[in-house]
Amino acid sequence: MSTMIDILSEPAILVALIALIGLIAQKKGLADTVKGTTKTFVGFLVIAAGAGILSGSLTPFGAMFEEAFNVSGVVPNNEAVVALALTEYGTTTALIMFFGMIVNILIARFTRYKYIFLTGHHTLYLACMLAVIMAVAGFDTFGLIAAGSVALGIVMTLSPAILQPFMRQLTGNDNVALGHFSAVGYAASGLVGKLFKGSKENSTENIKFPKGLGFLRDSTVSIALTMVVMYLIVAFFAGPTFIEAELSGGTNFLVFSLIQAGTFAAGVYVILSGVRLVLAEIVPAFKGISTKLVPNAKPALDVPIIFTYAPNAVLIGFFASFIGGIASMVIMIFLGGVIILPGVVPHFFTGAAAGVFGNATGGFKGSVAGSFVNGIIISFLPVFLMPVLGDLGFANTTFSDADFGVSGIFFGSLANYAGPIAITVSLAVIILLMIIPGKKKNSNRSEETKVG
Repeated sequence: MSTMIDILSEPAILVALIALIGLIAQKKGLADTVKGTTKTFVGFLVIAAGAGILSGSLTPFGAMFEEAFNVSGVVPNNEAVVALALTEYGTTTALIMFFGMIVNILIARFTRYKYIFLTGHHTLYLACMLAVIMAVAGFDTFGLIAAGSVALGIVMTLSPAILQPFMRQLTGNDNVALGHFSAVGYAASGLVGKLFKGSKENSTENIKFPKGLGFLRDSTVSIALTMVVMYLIVAFFAGPTFIEAELSGGTNFLVFSLIQAGTFAAGVYVILSGVRLVLAEIVPAFKGISTKLVPNAKPALDVPIIFTYAPNAVLIGFFASFIGGIASMVIMIFLGGVIILPGVVPHFFTGAAAGVFGNATGGFKGSVAGSFVNGIIISFLPVFLMPVLGDLGFANTTFSDADFGVSGIFFGSLANYAGPIAITVSLAVIILLMIIPGKKKNSNRSEETKVG
């Protein structure tokens, strides 16, 4: 069972297998098949390495922020909460994940929603959350796995579907989808960006710098210098004693901050390199899946695939989302009750993507406003999610991204209302509604295009 979890939760292996199947389905030669599969595998490892570098540099920033401003509360973090839950729900999580992926493929095959979700670790996280919610709802073991699998397959399909109009507007084609469970936040950012459509031409990528600051046009330079300023400000407030005793292992707090800021920029650079490598291989390889197995299927890939479309918006979105998280935290302090601290890692990845979508629909203003709204969304959703997670809701961490909150609150509220019956009926109704529009594929597609 643990082996199955390891395989299915590793995007590099999962997507490489998909690429292999696609290339074989196209009857490509041995050389092309080996090259395409290997490059896809290596490309996703490069992306994962970049994400690891980013997370490693952002973790001390979060600790410094908490120390600097003397705040405490719940820090949403998918990895942390899943690690806690898997000790009790490991087997059911693996089975929900496996059968949920099958449900996703079946939905893609027999409905107009042609999205195959390929972000393995996010699939694992959602499978784990659904295992907890279905257990709290009172399902027996078989019902828990069945209901969890269908729910997972539905969310794996609808998450990229609601975002695809914005993806077409961003990429200029319909070849690839976004497989990252924060689509609600990204779509909200895109919609907020539309309010500034008059400013659309004023893209974050067209920011005009004075001639003497022309070097800031290089995204690597601008990201590095911006993060240096951010780290140094927070470091001064946190103080050298805390940083050198708790974080840097005795290294001077200013030197440590400089290195972490530079490491952050390096992580972004590595991710962008990996994205270019993967997209060059996975889209052509996926044509084999589209033509042979699931007609017109689109691969829904992890969030870094969109970072190359607006690198400046990535950084702007992070800051705007983080500020939205801080504003939300202040409101929670005044209201009393649970306080959600702005997790730096989720605000970077979801804020960056929200910034890219907001920029695509509303330029610089859309990027800032859309990302700020995303920051508010991922701050308040966990407040309402925690009560439906049973004992796990009392942990000092919870799920972070928007789709976890929306789907968890939806199924958890149904469970509180009428238990397994309400969840079962809702799943049947959703599947039926997904099947019915399949008879009107052309008109629906044209309507979907109008949205974008």
